[in-house]
Amino acid sequence: MRIAVCDDEEEFRFQIRDMIDKIYNSMDVIVDIFSDGRKLLERFDAMPYDVLFLDIEMPAMDGITLAKKLRERSENVFLVFLTGHVEYALEGYEVNALRYLTKPVKEDKLREVLKYVMDKNTSKRQLMVKSDGEELRLSIPDILYFEAQNQYVMIYTLKEEHLVRANMADFETQLKNDGFFRVHRSYLISLSKVKKIVKSDVVMEGGASLPISRNNLKPLKEALYSFVEEEAF
Repeated sequence: MRIAVCDDEEEFRFQIRDMIDKIYNSMDVIVDIFSDGRKLLERFDAMPYDVLFLDIEMPAMDGITLAKKLRERSENVFLVFLTGHVEYALEGYEVNALRYLTKPVKEDKLREVLKYVMDKNTSKRQLMVKSDGEELRLSIPDILYFEAQNQYVMIYTLKEEHLVRANMADFETQLKNDGFFRVHRSYLISLSKVKKIVKSDVVMEGGASLPISRNNLKPLKEALYSFVEEEAF
């Protein structure tokens, strides 16, 4: 995992880097430090980072402006602001900031952020399936839902559909830690792609309305609440 810390205070830059090194010890984690957002942008263009810790109050380029420029380059990088002023929080929503850490940063709070990012990067898994004699690699975050069709399963993604000879139960087991829920004997859905629940149906991104078994309605709502809380961090 590649991490960058950008702060105009030298002592604080090294403090954060040392804390990260202590948390990960010998794991495959690279931490670079910058005193100027412009230098960070140059390095990011050459080799993107996974998570960035940005001081908000910097003289040459403030953290919010820097974050906006970074968002133009990547929607996936995790942005964490370092500040002593919580009133900046609303501006952070514009760039989809993961979190604010107040100075001086506490190790347990830093550890929470890093664990969250590590878990998210680990969960960006892919699903290998065989369709029409070809081996396909599907990005799990792109999958909307699975539909059982006799001896086959139709996999609906954001852009396409794939019919594979498989057992729905196998997918349910394989994806149990990736935010998928069996709403009906014929449907396994991604909780992250749920738009709303209308009576006994669940409406997915793209507009598909799928039936919910009576016994699964309450468990689905509970699973959704838990999923949203976890995603909200």
